Amino acid sequence: MTTAQAVIDRLLQLARERYGSRAANLSATDDLYAALDIDSMEAMELLTDLEETFSVEIPDYELQDVRTFASIAQIVERRL
Repeated sequence: MTTAQAVIDRLLQLARERYGSRAANLSATDDLYAALDIDSMEAMELLTDLEETFSVEIPDYELQDVRTFASIAQIVERRL
């Protein structure tokens, strides 16, 4: 079973791979838009990477008010 922490770790790793130095000091409680200085389209690309990594599909409505890496991880964990 994959834990929320494992999902957070992988999400942060994906952010670092995609955004390099902008993502160097991220934490689970960071607002992904502010921390990475990205827009909603770039956030969706990152979330698509995460969906592919964990073989899950997250409906857009579940992500409408999600801002932190930890909250995204909780959604992924529920879908596993």
